Amino acid sequence: MYTVAIILLTLFVVGYLRHASKRHMREAVKNINGPYCVPLIGPIHLAYGLTPQNVFTKGVNLGQKYGGFIKIWLFNRLIIGTADPEINEQILSSSTNLSKHRLYGVLHRWLGTGLLTSDGAKWHARRKIITPTFHFKILEEFVEIFNQQSAVFTERLTTKADGKTPFDIYPYVCSATLDIIAETAMGTKVGAQTDTTMAYTAAVEETTRITAWRFLRLHLHNDIVFMLLHPFKSLRLIKNLRIMHEFTHKVIEERRKTLQQRLKKETSVRDHYDVGTKKRMALLDVLLQSTINGKPLSNEDIREEVDTFMFEGHDTTATALGFTLYLLSRHPRVQQKLWKQIHHLHGDENSRTCSIMSLNELKYLECVIKESLRLYPPVPIIGREITQDFKYKHSTLGEGIIPAGTELVIAIYAMSANHFVYENPSEFMPERHEDVKINNGFHYLPFSAGPRNCIGQKFAMLELKVALVHVIRCYELLPLGESIEPVLGIVTRSKTGMQLGLKKRTKH
Repeated sequence: MYTVAIILLTLFVVGYLRHASKRHMREAVKNINGPYCVPLIGPIHLAYGLTPQNVFTKGVNLGQKYGGFIKIWLFNRLIIGTADPEINEQILSSSTNLSKHRLYGVLHRWLGTGLLTSDGAKWHARRKIITPTFHFKILEEFVEIFNQQSAVFTERLTTKADGKTPFDIYPYVCSATLDIIAETAMGTKVGAQTDTTMAYTAAVEETTRITAWRFLRLHLHNDIVFMLLHPFKSLRLIKNLRIMHEFTHKVIEERRKTLQQRLKKETSVRDHYDVGTKKRMALLDVLLQSTINGKPLSNEDIREEVDTFMFEGHDTTATALGFTLYLLSRHPRVQQKLWKQIHHLHGDENSRTCSIMSLNELKYLECVIKESLRLYPPVPIIGREITQDFKYKHSTLGEGIIPAGTELVIAIYAMSANHFVYENPSEFMPERHEDVKINNGFHYLPFSAGPRNCIGQKFAMLELKVALVHVIRCYELLPLGESIEPVLGIVTRSKTGMQLGLKKRTKH
């Protein structure tokens, strides 16, 4: 009995000291609303019954009750959530608080500290190196790959186009975007759409699935705890990471040898790949020829960035494409209007490839994509660690401070429910994006904003446009199958998949 009393007293003292250590933070955020939190534990009444499926609805309801800028104390950690455009603009435009949230640590074994997860000098140096990869002329060359792989994607759908059978289109878009990012990032074909037995593609898909599952379980972010509680999944993850890393290293070595051979024949490899030539340049080529402080990047440095692009450019784009196709299948008016615009431009030439110039003429297509990204943003939240006290000004709250040590969560998914910005926000209305103001504010952030915005957003938009043009001019999308049930994760998922039906279009 005496031992138990000592233990309880010790826990009480430790708890009190931990609570007291954050007194200055509590004082700093006393003007910010938020739900009641049990000391040292948090809002257990809100956590009860919380699932990855209902977190979107509960998050929006929380914002409607307490405002778009709220605080929560969870296990003595200060978490501030924001869907407030004024706060978003100030935070995302900051050049000081650029550190990603600790949640991204779950990706470190896969991606290392590449562009997505790094910060400080390393992030600045890598961003500077990679930015030229998305030059207009290089993107123009990538469109050729988008067309080729989208044609394969469209052909694969033929067996599903009976006009009456629902199916989940997500696995198809997932394979297509994996083929595209592999060829553009590494300059290598992985045949995800045609060779389902390839170990690398299977490893990418399973790793993505395990990582998303683990992301939602905070206690499993620690590698040791994860291994102890889920040894099978941990071993599968280790095996898949080895397959992916070995594959990437092999591609890097082969590409490096190829460039070295060219060096012997040419005066300058950089001249050979100069923007505007007909030679296609992959992200990997940029990295192989880059230096930091006069030193070339190591294979591990390059591997981090290539794997980062494989993750970001594959999963997020697949999700965006899948949700857009689903929404079009449920909104025949929008689909018909889009098809008419595409048909006006291309006529009956279903084999005609897209160019950046022709895609720019499809204004309604861009509105459709933007509206899909608004309703179902592939990246539902952005997390930051506030490393320095951050002073803000707000039209309602006045001036205030977000103290260093705060975990900031920007709820991108919650912004779409803003009645002050969007009329009938739950409706799929692409026409609303014809208003330029809708997309210019910090209430619409599918690609984030500021210094750490998505470096590949132009790449992603072009890829989505090409794929949608190929599908829409060949098939009518039908409202068959179950409705989507969005699930929170690193990337938004649907518990029921993205089900629809297809019917071949007849020539007019």
